[in-house]
Amino acid sequence: MKRLFFVFAFIIPLVIHAQTLKTDVLVIGSGNAAYAASFQSFKSGVKTILLTQKEQLDLNKTAAASKAFYQGFLKRETENAKSLESPKPKPDKKNQTKVIAVDSTQLLNVINNTPYTEIKRSGSGWEIKLSKDKSIKAKILVLADNPEKLIAALKINALNPASSSLLNYNENTYRTTVASVASAGANFLSLYSLLIPNQENLLYIPADQFEIGSAAGATAAYAAFFDTKTSLSNLKRIQGELLSYKHALMPFEDVKPADSNWLAIQKVGISGIIKAEIKQNKAYFNPEKEVSYAEIKEPIKEYYYKAQLWFDDHQNIPINLENTISLVCYVGNKSVEATKAELQKKWNKNYRFKSSYNLKKILTRREFSVIINEYLKPFDDVNVDKTGRVIR
Repeated sequence: MKRLFFVFAFIIPLVIHAQTLKTDVLVIGSGNAAYAASFQSFKSGVKTILLTQKEQLDLNKTAAASKAFYQGFLKRETENAKSLESPKPKPDKKNQTKVIAVDSTQLLNVINNTPYTEIKRSGSGWEIKLSKDKSIKAKILVLADNPEKLIAALKINALNPASSSLLNYNENTYRTTVASVASAGANFLSLYSLLIPNQENLLYIPADQFEIGSAAGATAAYAAFFDTKTSLSNLKRIQGELLSYKHALMPFEDVKPADSNWLAIQKVGISGIIKAEIKQNKAYFNPEKEVSYAEIKEPIKEYYYKAQLWFDDHQNIPINLENTISLVCYVGNKSVEATKAELQKKWNKNYRFKSSYNLKKILTRREFSVIINEYLKPFDDVNVDKTGRVIR
């Protein structure tokens, strides 16, 4: 999805003059999930309206984790805006509350404390009635609020919000993750738990989980941006979008976004080539633990046909740097000597490893993950189906 630099201003809640407002994504709700969904949707480059049902959006009243994320995001994007040397808008003296930041192209608008009277299908999208003569039309609807009116409109008996699952390596669905739900422990949200069967362009999420909100925002934005149905969501594109904004997809307790190798560890973790240890409902990647032959053999063979031949010729060997280079060069058709030289150059400078470059060194799970991600790219280059099964 396209990247934008945003120019920020103080926001005044949107005043509705038109009879019908049109947007790509409409988010309804007043909690952390609604805020996260609307933020991610507009960051991903589509027009978004957040319709709150209570008081104005106030970052001081959001959960600590989501507040820190929003503040960090606003800081980064404000700096981006300054780099464009755009003229600074004057603050509205009548409304000194910094509610939310908005870009100059009005990709995000907030309508505060406004009830709606009806939700109904409108073509492939939605129409939400605010009053007798005012409404909002949206391609995609994200509901993080009471579903009563929606249930009536769909003529169904019940509607369950997207729910996360405990990380379980006996199944492969973790590879379809679009959110690490840290508030629930070692939990993740599968994209296919977010999508609602037989209900296109609709996402229904719990009001209090901002991690699920971000996933919903990216998924809604994908469908709107590419003018497609939510059922046709591209898993890898949505995962990549979320990772680019530092949203964890795997619930690793011991590897945070500030870690210089966070992205590589997330990607290798999603692939399952290295698996976390689950203790007391928390997942630990153990990045400084030495990697073993037994733990990587079957997962790598699952991803790459050629790896089967390499492991047949290299039985129960130590996973040191030299043998790992041999593996990635054989599977990835790379020059061994060129790879050695490149890794030696990048070892401390680019990868920021604390150890010294040593071909006989047994690699840590961190080091192995970075090398596998760099030279074999299992996350980027290998697709999985809805169950997480590798497609080759």
